[in-house]
Amino acid sequence: MIDYQLLGAVLFGVAVLLVLILRFKIQAFVALLIASISVGVFSGMPPKEIVTTMQQGMGSTLGFVALVVGLGAIFGAILEQSGGAEALAKYLINKFGDKRASWALMLAGFLVAIPVFFDVAFIILIPIVYSLQRRTKKSLLLYGIPLLAGLAITHSFIPPTPGPVAVADILNADLGWVILFGFIVGIPTAIVSGPLFARYIAQKIYIEAPEIKNNSKEITEYPAVKLIVLIIGVPIVLIVCNTFLNSPLVSDTLLSAKSKAWFGMIGHPFVALIIANLLAWYILGVKRGFSKEKLQKIATDSMAPAGIIILLTGAGGVFKQMLINTGTGEMLANYFASAGIGVLFFSFFIAVIVRVLQGSATVAMITAAGVTAPLILNTDTSQIDKALLVIAIASGASILSHVNDSGFWLVGKYLGLTEKQTFKSWTMMTTILALTSFTIISIVYLII
Repeated sequence: MIDYQLLGAVLFGVAVLLVLILRFKIQAFVALLIASISVGVFSGMPPKEIVTTMQQGMGSTLGFVALVVGLGAIFGAILEQSGGAEALAKYLINKFGDKRASWALMLAGFLVAIPVFFDVAFIILIPIVYSLQRRTKKSLLLYGIPLLAGLAITHSFIPPTPGPVAVADILNADLGWVILFGFIVGIPTAIVSGPLFARYIAQKIYIEAPEIKNNSKEITEYPAVKLIVLIIGVPIVLIVCNTFLNSPLVSDTLLSAKSKAWFGMIGHPFVALIIANLLAWYILGVKRGFSKEKLQKIATDSMAPAGIIILLTGAGGVFKQMLINTGTGEMLANYFASAGIGVLFFSFFIAVIVRVLQGSATVAMITAAGVTAPLILNTDTSQIDKALLVIAIASGASILSHVNDSGFWLVGKYLGLTEKQTFKSWTMMTTILALTSFTIISIVYLII
């Protein structure tokens, strides 16, 4: 049975969120908290319980996310400042050659965006795209689109980037499975929305490299690429191995419970990222002559963009908890089950709606996760299914980037595109990315 008061409460809450962000330009963190309060009030929750629920939702979420996002931000900043991202991209270009440079840039974007924020990685690597265009005289989009596809997919699909970490925590999904399915879904999606689409759109739109000077400091000596791959790979391998070794696939006869427990600690995202940070701090920092003061400044500066994501995720946890404590989540779960609407499609659809209306992929992911989490609370949803839900939400939140998304203007500016050209290239690429990835997720979901 539908409780129309509870249904009205959640619809009113989402409407409040969108109006505050779109009409009044209220910061998304504050808007999410106000929307959560609106749900509580409209559903008839006692005032004191509303405050308690907010505290409960914020506290239960931030314990995990704050540590992972914070450690991931420091890790990415050291990689960026050391020139590691550029070194990896240039190495791949040299290995692949100019003819297959678009594939090299896709792969470079895919790897670099694991530790480095999307916009930072794009600005670091765009001079390489300019250089290729000037050398080959082909359209800039042939190289820019694959780079953007790789960056966008990893940024949304693969931890420790903040988006999937936040969604995984809200849905209580295991990061190891999220990483694994992020790669399984992300690689074919990157190929379709990257090099394949780039080959088509580059024939339709010819763009030369704009004369934009790179203001970053010139790095004369880059770190070894093998070290960069090792440092990026360490936390991913540790987290995925931990998931595998502590799964039912590995019995206590193969590995003792005590060994599993110890590896469970080493392979936990907290410890795995601490190890990665120490490796980056020493190999990319100390050994390359970085002073302690400079390393400290790099770490401190990296906290600024991480801070807002941490708070946003906490507010998403509040929204989720409000839906749980009011009973709205259980009511919606029962309704969708009786109507035959799958939670996978629902989670994707909510992310799409919020993304298209307000622009921010992060807000779309966190809002969709907050609405979806109560639907699976008292179900036997497996960790694999939860991981697929995380990727489905990330897919929906990636779709149709347009004028209300800062990424739209960033890409247009650096690639020298008009608004119409940006729609035909970047907006279309994000839409292909979202639809391709969701199709793959749906197939995997049906098979598993």
